[in-house]
Amino acid sequence: MLDIRFIRENVDLVAEKARQKGYEVDIKRLVEVDKNRRGLATEIERIRAERNELADKAKGGQPVAEDIEKGKQLKESLNKLEEQLKPLEEEYDQLLRSVPNIMPDDTPVGGEDSNREEKKWGDTSEKDFEVRDHLAWAEEKGLLDFERGAKVAGHKFYFTKGSLVELEIALLQFGLKVAGQQGFLPMLVPHLTNSRVIDGAGFTARSAEEQQIYKADGEDLNLIATAEIPLTGYHADETFNDADLPRLYAGYSPAYRKEAGAYGKHSRGLYRVHQFNKLELYVFCKPEDSENWHQKMVALEEDLCQQLELPYRLVRIAAGDLGAPAYKKFDVEYWSPVDRSYRELMSCSNVTDYQSRRLNIRYKDSSGRTQYVHTLNGTAAAMSRMIIAIIENYQRADGSVIVPEVLKPYIGGRETL
Repeated sequence: MLDIRFIRENVDLVAEKARQKGYEVDIKRLVEVDKNRRGLATEIERIRAERNELADKAKGGQPVAEDIEKGKQLKESLNKLEEQLKPLEEEYDQLLRSVPNIMPDDTPVGGEDSNREEKKWGDTSEKDFEVRDHLAWAEEKGLLDFERGAKVAGHKFYFTKGSLVELEIALLQFGLKVAGQQGFLPMLVPHLTNSRVIDGAGFTARSAEEQQIYKADGEDLNLIATAEIPLTGYHADETFNDADLPRLYAGYSPAYRKEAGAYGKHSRGLYRVHQFNKLELYVFCKPEDSENWHQKMVALEEDLCQQLELPYRLVRIAAGDLGAPAYKKFDVEYWSPVDRSYRELMSCSNVTDYQSRRLNIRYKDSSGRTQYVHTLNGTAAAMSRMIIAIIENYQRADGSVIVPEVLKPYIGGRETL
């Protein structure tokens, strides 16, 4: 969430940035509630101080009738003010948490169609044969089974078999190696988290239609939509020393998503499913370092694609496509020879102190002052989409799919899938 002091001083700016992101938030009401609750809190503290003075005065002796009566009046006033303050505090917290992060002024304005292409890499020339859709190719080879996945779990669940399993494990090992070379510590994380962590990471949906999280009945537990969620909560309520930062993690986990309303051509097969495995990069750092780390993480994602020789483009995400937590975000989109267009493969976001304020993650700087850390997250490998990109870009005219050169050491020297 945003610093309330920043909101007080920039009401119009915060309201406009929220509007550009597509969020309807009553910033003026938030500021009004904040003013009222602070006024009540000040009066409550004044009365408490006065009661303490009376208590001190009565020590060692019998209080006079006038002081006893005054004490009763103060207690009644205090109870009334505290009753008035409680709903204000609740409304204040709800309004503050509903305010999305702001974004830089150079962020493209608009929705998904306004995302701005920054660069392209790789060969996207048309092949001299028709590239088969990944689902048709994999089902024919007996490597994907959505029919039995639906029988066991439901629509958009699936079994992965044979060489595609080997490919995913190879991708994981390769991704961990590249991330490890940049100092990221491998992590296996819990697949369920409590609601505080879900909300703290900014994954609470605005409406039922946007709900992505599976909830466990009868328990305060939620299946994670990405390792970003438990990694955000890993240092909740902790204070780093200046020398402790940055902290770099590479979390591997399944991602469980409802994907409500996700239908159509680009939901076919593995592209949009209810469960897939993902290697997620996560950084806790000082505020002055977050822009630099954002660029480093994007460069790492690009390096992964380049070493895998997957054609891609880098896209700066527009305001209306950012979501609540992100301050600045890039997507890496792979080239699809089947669709003859670019499709999302990775993302990388600088969330600034939006998550750390919600989960109370701070550090003491070199002067001893306590500040909130900045957090960043990025995709190293969403395995389902990586598999699509490889099947489409490494497919040959005879129907075989070549294994990328950098993955061969992790797949027993296998040449084709």
